[in-house]
Amino acid sequence: MRRISIVGVPSSAASYAAGQDLAPAALRSAGLPAKLIAAGLEVRDEGDLPVQVWKPDREHPLAQNPGPAAESLRQLAGRLAPVLARGDFALVLGGNCTIALAVMAALRRLEAGPPGLLYADRHYDLNTPDSTTDGALDWMGLAHALALPGCVDVLTDAFGPRPLLEPYQVAWLGVQPQRATDWERAQAARLGLHVATGQALAADPAGAAAAALDRLPAGPLAVHIDVDVLDFTDAPLAEDTGGRNTGPTLGQAEQALTLAARDPRARALSIGELNPTRSAGDPDALPRFADSIARILAVTGRG
Repeated sequence: MRRISIVGVPSSAASYAAGQDLAPAALRSAGLPAKLIAAGLEVRDEGDLPVQVWKPDREHPLAQNPGPAAESLRQLAGRLAPVLARGDFALVLGGNCTIALAVMAALRRLEAGPPGLLYADRHYDLNTPDSTTDGALDWMGLAHALALPGCVDVLTDAFGPRPLLEPYQVAWLGVQPQRATDWERAQAARLGLHVATGQALAADPAGAAAAALDRLPAGPLAVHIDVDVLDFTDAPLAEDTGGRNTGPTLGQAEQALTLAARDPRARALSIGELNPTRSAGDPDALPRFADSIARILAVTGRG
């Protein structure tokens, strides 16, 4: 049985506003560790990184709080390195989607071949401070991982030599292209990225996941889910409330991620963009999500 080690990242520094900093505590309160144990897994809780709550950064309005965000990611990569080195499966509770960069940096340190990233998200996260005016780094993370032009050096260089990732190391699941910026669509075409749309993911969860996994390298695999990939009406969890009545249900996403967790390359799962206040009117949403995560990781533990 592979042990699941949990690391929390209670940070909204790179977000649009406060909220995601509450996610690790909310998932624990929803019983996630106990559900993992009930699924037959050995669980080790490594605790949380320091809390970071978003505040407006008027000195860097187009890329807000880059220093604190980068420092948190460096701390996360350092926390994950020994977890992965001893063979544990890492479960990272974010926080926002920039946490995927720290996971990939930690996997790169294993020197077990180029790592791959299965990125389940409604967005490409390929924006830069030049392509959008909102200043939120949480949908710029993969642009910085790929070192696209216009990125912020403090984040792009946070993990050593750039780029952190090459395009062949990432496959996207659940993207809604019409919600992307023109820049993102142009970069996706220029780089030849593998992208399954939200419609395709909902129509054939296992098939979309299998096609994405086939495109990734043979090295260690990380899976990242931004909960805004889900139909918000089915699972009101995400900071971004715009995904109503589109995209996969929680059950459909579970099918896709279970296939990924069963992959022998799988070493980590990270969860981003969960804002617990969104589900205040649906008290079953967080426990249902925790149940899904436990079922997904149960197949990893038996692998």
